[in-house]
Amino acid sequence: MRLLLHNIQYATGRLRRFAWVETLTRSTAHFPNITRFVRNIDPDIIGLVEVDSGSYRARRKNQANELARALKYYHLTRIKYPESGIGRHVPVLNKQANAVLARGDILRHTFHDFASGFKSLAIEVELENITFFLVHLALGIRTRHRQLLELHDLIKSSSKPVIAAGDFNTLSGVWEMRMFLRATGLKSANAKHSPTFPSWAPCRELDFICHDPAIKPVRFKIPRVRLSDHLPLVLDFELQ
Repeated sequence: MRLLLHNIQYATGRLRRFAWVETLTRSTAHFPNITRFVRNIDPDIIGLVEVDSGSYRARRKNQANELARALKYYHLTRIKYPESGIGRHVPVLNKQANAVLARGDILRHTFHDFASGFKSLAIEVELENITFFLVHLALGIRTRHRQLLELHDLIKSSSKPVIAAGDFNTLSGVWEMRMFLRATGLKSANAKHSPTFPSWAPCRELDFICHDPAIKPVRFKIPRVRLSDHLPLVLDFELQ
């Protein structure tokens, strides 16, 4: 099986300077590039971080829906902010989401909200042989570590082998993940700790695919494409 993880920056493209500006630009011209890339990778599971679910940037269209329709995948998406959070009431922010797409059936899904953090969503998806978690963790280190503790508990409750992936925002360094990996028993697919951000001059490892020992990695790669400010991650795997 093949898993693709990508923070697509709402499909707005990327700029080397004034990065905040690009999150306000329209995505309709650049989104077909994302679609072509995903089709070429041909993954079985897709975890997308920073998806526009229908703001003016995407001409009121849900990017996850559009990609799933183009590729004929099952999918689900949700705004990354909690129901009571301020992000649900601010224009543009209230359309910022994460999404999971799968070639096969999605047997069950749950949207978890961490107890703390401006963005708090963890998507849990049960597929035939694995449980997949997609996250986009907080920028603040203390909040991020509290979210990791909650993610640990979710992973431990799974009855199937787990893959946890997403933008973990490990801004202080990869050391932040060591205790999480040790406690969950998961392993990082990126054994060489290759950086994933920013895409034009990678120097930080912010994006992770973490897998259960029962899942055997066959091939891991980080395509050097500049489709957003993050590089994508691709893992080919099989069950032991």
